[in-house]
Amino acid sequence: MTNKDSAIGVFDSGIGGLTVLHQIIETLPKENTIYLGDTARAPYGTKSVETVLRYSFENSQFLVDKGVKIVVVACNTSTAIALGRLQEQLTIPVVGVIEPGVRRAVKSTKNKRVGVIGTEATIQSGAYTRALKAADQTIEVYSRACPLFVPLVEEGWTDNAVVEMTVNAYLGSFKQSGIDTLILGCTHYPLLKKAIRKFMGNTVRLVDSAEETAKEVESALRKGLLARKNGRGAHSFFVTDAPDRFIKVGRRFLGEKVESAVRIER
Repeated sequence: MTNKDSAIGVFDSGIGGLTVLHQIIETLPKENTIYLGDTARAPYGTKSVETVLRYSFENSQFLVDKGVKIVVVACNTSTAIALGRLQEQLTIPVVGVIEPGVRRAVKSTKNKRVGVIGTEATIQSGAYTRALKAADQTIEVYSRACPLFVPLVEEGWTDNAVVEMTVNAYLGSFKQSGIDTLILGCTHYPLLKKAIRKFMGNTVRLVDSAEETAKEVESALRKGLLARKNGRGAHSFFVTDAPDRFIKVGRRFLGEKVESAVRIER
């Protein structure tokens, strides 16, 4: 049975969703959170639609069984493919990361040329293009899958020659497109902001949906679900693979120490 003091549930295919969790903790410091990283089955970006749907439902069910009051789909691929179905089937609020980022991009762009980078599954789904066009039919959307960005970030390579070469290879065509706004359509990509900004230049606004997603979570909880207690919330972490790497890499994402994580069997 959920109540105001139940936790916020957050899931991702792996570690990237910690960027979203970080913003939720900053925005709602009193709230308890439960984070599930499906590290054994990551990445989702190269999986089929059916597989991503199944994984997303399993992850959501795990959080629901833990008694969470809201589910945050902190994975662009899962949001693109499964959000609508999850919202239909769960009896608690479900928030994704695409709509909040799109709203920020629509407000940010002056010349109505918006770029989107993400995993193969996210880009192929067309979810960002549909959402941007629904918000403003006149926006031109330029999208590109950048599959190597995730392994680079998880390796801890965010600012070296290999990263620069990869950014140049993926984003070269965007420089010619005249975009003034670029959506980082994967929760790993904010860790590459420095390299992306260096290549794209300061005239291109980078949109990280984590901040906007946290605001959306706050808005959903304001309808009678905000925690009543004082003091800071407690944060629990669960993973589907060995927790050691998650703890080590997770510190880079969360901006604070991930003390421990519990492994669950899948």
